[in-house]
Amino acid sequence: MRVALCQSNCGDDVAANEEQVFGLLEQAAAGEPDLVALPEVWPCQGSAAHVRTAAETVPGPRTHRLAEFAREHRMWIHGGSVLELDGERVYNTSVVFDRGGELVATYRKIHLFDADPPGAVPSRESFVYSAGDQVVTAESEFGRLGLSICYDVRFPELYRSLTVQGATILFVPAAFRYETGVDHWEVLLRARAIEDQAFVVAAAQWGTWGPPGRERRNFGHSLVADPWGRLVALADDGVGVTFAELDLDEIERVRSVLPALRHRTLGPSC
Repeated sequence: MRVALCQSNCGDDVAANEEQVFGLLEQAAAGEPDLVALPEVWPCQGSAAHVRTAAETVPGPRTHRLAEFAREHRMWIHGGSVLELDGERVYNTSVVFDRGGELVATYRKIHLFDADPPGAVPSRESFVYSAGDQVVTAESEFGRLGLSICYDVRFPELYRSLTVQGATILFVPAAFRYETGVDHWEVLLRARAIEDQAFVVAAAQWGTWGPPGRERRNFGHSLVADPWGRLVALADDGVGVTFAELDLDEIERVRSVLPALRHRTLGPSC
C-alpha cells in the first residue's frame, strides 16, 4: 500500500489554503499512491470568526471537490479534517473518500485542546468547536481504518476502542503545537502504533500562522509508524509530500510474534 502524506502551512486565507492543499494533492497523485492523507484544519487556521466563516456543511462544496479528486485519480483520500458547520455548531471533522469518490466515513474530534503550552499563545478549541462523541472506523480495501484527530493521540483508550472494532490503520491528522511536539509528537504516535499493533498515519501542519505578536507554530514532521513502532516515513520541515510504502502483512506478523492484544484480560469494550 502506497501512502502520500501532505504537509501544509495554512493560515486564515481560505482560498490560498485550498490552492496550496490541492496543489499538494496533485503532487501526491503524480506518485500514484493508493491513499493520500491531509492534515488537520487545512481549510483555515485563524480566529474563531475566521473558522466559523470558513466552515461548510458535510457534504458540501469543499468535500465535493475532494470527492471529485479521489474519483478522478482513483485513489483514497483521508481529508485530514475540515471545518463542519451543523446548524449553529462547528465541528473539527475528518472525512474519508474511496477511489470512487464516495464519502465512506466522517469523524468529529472528541478531545478538544484547551491548554497553555509553555512560552506560547494559549489554545482554546472549545471556544470554537463542539466536541464529537462517536468512535468511528471504516472498512476499506486495505483493512479497517480508525479515525482520530491531533489531541486525541493523548488518550490511548480511544485507540484501544478503535482496535477492538478491528482497526489496523490509525489516522492522526494534526496541527500539533511546536512547543509540545518537540518532545511528544513522535513518542505518542509510536506508542499508539506499538500498543495497538497497527500502522499510524499522521499528516501534519507545519510552520507559523496567526497575527504578528500572537503567532502560533505547528511542529510538522508528518510520519508513518508501523505496528512494531518503527518509523516508515518522516517528513522534513516545510510544505511538501512524503511517500511511504506500507507492508500490510506486517500487522499479522507483529500480532503473531507478540500477541499482546489476545492477552488482554479486561472486558471486550476496553
